[in-house]
Amino acid sequence: MSRLISRRHLAAAAALRRSPAAAAFASRWLHTPAFATVSPEEISGSSPAEVQNFVQGKWIKAANWNWIVDPLNGDKFIKVAEIQGAELKPFVESLSKCPKHGLHNPLRAPERYLMYGDISAKAARVLGQPEVLDFFAKLVQRVAPKSYQQALAEVQVTQKFLENFCGDQVRFLARSFAVPGNHLGQMSNGYRWPYGPVAIITPFNFPLEIPLLQLMGALYMGNKPVLKVDSKVSIVMEQMIRLLHDCGLPAEDVDFINSDGITMNKLLLEANPKMTLFTGSSRVAEKLAADLQGRIKLEDAGFDWKILGPDVQEVDYISWVCDQDAYACSGQKCSAQSMLFMHKNWSASGLLEKMKGLSERRKLEDLTIGPVLTVTTASMKEHTNNLLKIPGSKVLFGGEPLENHSIPEVYGAFKPTAVFVPLVEILKSDNFELVTKEIFGPFQVVTEYSDDQLELVLEALERMNAHLTAAVVSNDPLFLQEVLGRSVNGTTYAGIRARTTGAPQNHWFGPAGDPRGAGIGTPEAIKLVWSCHREIIYDIGPLPEKWALPSAT
Repeated sequence: MSRLISRRHLAAAAALRRSPAAAAFASRWLHTPAFATVSPEEISGSSPAEVQNFVQGKWIKAANWNWIVDPLNGDKFIKVAEIQGAELKPFVESLSKCPKHGLHNPLRAPERYLMYGDISAKAARVLGQPEVLDFFAKLVQRVAPKSYQQALAEVQVTQKFLENFCGDQVRFLARSFAVPGNHLGQMSNGYRWPYGPVAIITPFNFPLEIPLLQLMGALYMGNKPVLKVDSKVSIVMEQMIRLLHDCGLPAEDVDFINSDGITMNKLLLEANPKMTLFTGSSRVAEKLAADLQGRIKLEDAGFDWKILGPDVQEVDYISWVCDQDAYACSGQKCSAQSMLFMHKNWSASGLLEKMKGLSERRKLEDLTIGPVLTVTTASMKEHTNNLLKIPGSKVLFGGEPLENHSIPEVYGAFKPTAVFVPLVEILKSDNFELVTKEIFGPFQVVTEYSDDQLELVLEALERMNAHLTAAVVSNDPLFLQEVLGRSVNGTTYAGIRARTTGAPQNHWFGPAGDPRGAGIGTPEAIKLVWSCHREIIYDIGPLPEKWALPSAT
């Protein structure tokens, strides 16, 4: 690595002396972090980047290259070495080498807990450097276009997470307990035990935060993970793994695979990891749950709701939060505001007009609105038209494709959209599934309720299937008590500043109401997802002085 760095910097220094264009190129490379093999500003159709795999301590390519299309202009700008079924053997062998008791546990190789505390400290320091924060923020932007502020926030949350698990904090995750027994020499001890070989599958929308937090949680608890990130954005974690190696991550502890879904499914069935973490669509989640016979934790789709209570206040602030929750990252957050239940008291407040004005500030130039990577423009338009067939429905704003852009048709390009649907119509059996269909883009449904219709709102919540995030925007304690006591979403914000998005690293983020539900970011989430309970009962004696062989029972 040091020789590679020296050659890069020598070449850059020589380029500085040649021409202005070469100098600009060289300057960017001189400011690229030492671990990096790409420069975000240089990735393009004319200068494509390359993404490799990592297995058994080595970076490897594959027989097949999958070209990723630039979401901003359609150029082929990243080629990913995607593993095919015939190339899975080293990945299967690597996972198979890890025993079920893990790479470490409370009774074996406990020094590795300290090692991972040190790795986290080093990685947090490196990631906290301004040039490294900027490198990852721009790399995230390049593959999952979002505003610089949104991309930077993702990197900062990741860096804070690493800070949270420095020093002794990793071994504190494995804190055990003991209970006195029934006689001298007997003691029961409860331990957090790893699963051993595990798998992690993560989506495109948070290319750094989701995979890194889950990867480190798995490692902290003593597991050996194979990581698969959506190929459209896997370059981000490829670079992060290189950073972690520089910070002391043992090369054999993590495998990194690029593949299509069919190949990854084959790997899971052949390698038989003892636990798999999946973040992504409900359809794939349910298939994996069946294929893996329940050995899985899920953070799947989120049709997330927000209720505005009867106490109208801080309209400017709340309209801004609604805009952020629904349309930041072009609505491509599993926590994005999908449905807004607005008490009729808000009708005269100008809230909807303010939301419309805020949505119209968003523009492609600064990526405050941008490409939608999993829903096409035609699909969003079709969904809008289907909703408009419901009596009383209307477009509040948006509802049309973006204009004057070069986003390829394989992706979506849609204006921030809100469609009003009457509450009584939402609850009709013919409409409910359509209205509560998650559109992973800049799209929300708005409805209105009165005091005597709160029961209908609560009925709608009860009938929904996804229970990730929610917000109850009110400072009325009795209203909060009623709604919070009759809902289930795993990450629920309550109070006048409540939101559905923007979860930091300092509280649980995950669904509720499903025993397979996974959390992320906190000690509780790490222990729930990446370890199981083991009880060891010590019974060393001595025997009672006058013990005699008892009668048969």
